[in-house]
Amino acid sequence: MKIDEILKHRSPCFSFEFFPPKTDDGVEKLMATIKSLRILNPGFVSVTYGAGGSSRARTLEVVKRIKTELGMEPMAHVTCVGHTRDELRALFEALAGAGIENVMALRGDPPKGEERFTVAEGGFRYASEMIEMVAREFDLSIGAAGYPEKHQEAESVASDVANAVRKVRAGARFLVTQFFFDNDAYFAYVERVRAAGVDVPIVPGIMPITNYAAIARMTAMSGATIPQRLLAELEARSDEPDAVADLGVAYTALQCRDLLDRGAPGLHFYTLNKSPVTRAVVSALVAARTFHELVA
Repeated sequence: MKIDEILKHRSPCFSFEFFPPKTDDGVEKLMATIKSLRILNPGFVSVTYGAGGSSRARTLEVVKRIKTELGMEPMAHVTCVGHTRDELRALFEALAGAGIENVMALRGDPPKGEERFTVAEGGFRYASEMIEMVAREFDLSIGAAGYPEKHQEAESVASDVANAVRKVRAGARFLVTQFFFDNDAYFAYVERVRAAGVDVPIVPGIMPITNYAAIARMTAMSGATIPQRLLAELEARSDEPDAVADLGVAYTALQCRDLLDRGAPGLHFYTLNKSPVTRAVVSALVAARTFHELVA
C-alpha cells in the first residue's frame, strides 16, 4: 500500500527507519529487530541507502524481505550520489518489479571523506530532479526530506522552503523531517511550507536520545540543535550512560505525545537498528492513549 494512502487512514501513523547492515549475519539480526517491532503495528518501515550507493544491494534485499517475509510495508531510500540517471532508472525499475510501492528520494550526503556533493556525470543535481523523473515514469509513492531547522547547505530559511515546494511540485506525496528536539521548530516549519503551498503530510522525524556522545556527534553533523535546558541535563549525566538513556526515553516520550496532541500526522523513528528504546517510547504512547480512553 502506498504511504500517502496509509497516512490518510492511519492516525497516528508510527514508522521506523533502519540502515542496511554490511554482512549476511547483520541482515539476519536486523530482520529479527524489525520483526520484534511488528507488535507496534507500524504503518511502514524504511531502509536507508549508503553514500554513493554503497549499500544498494543490501537495501534492495532488506526491503524485499520486509515485504515478503514480515508482511510490513517497506520504503526504500534512494540517493542521487554517484549514480547516472540511467542507473537510477534501472534501480526504480527493480524496486517496482519487486512489488515495492514506496521510495524516499534524496539528493544524499557526500561519500565519507568528501566535503561537498558532486554531481555524477549524467546524474541529478537535486532531489527534485530525481523526484520528477520517478513521478513521470513510475507508479510509486514518493517521499522527500524536510528540515525544521533548515538544511545546512541552504542559503536561507526562504530558500529551504522553496526547495520543499519544488520537491512537492515535482511529485513528492509526503515529507519526513530531519530529527529535532524542539517541537516548536517542527510546527514553525509546517506553517512556513503550508503558507508556500505545500499540502502533503509532513511526518516529524524522531531520534530517541540514548547516548550523550552519539547525540552530540549526530546533531553536529545534521545541524539539529538541542534545547539548552535539555543539553544541561544531559551534560550533568554524561558520565552515567544509564541515566542519559533514562532521560532520553522520558524526554522522547513527552516530545512525541506533544507532537501528536498538536496535530502531527504520525511519528517516524530513527532507530539506529535497535528496538528497545523505540519500543519503550511507542509503548508509553499507546499506554497513555489507553489510559486516557479508560478514564474519559
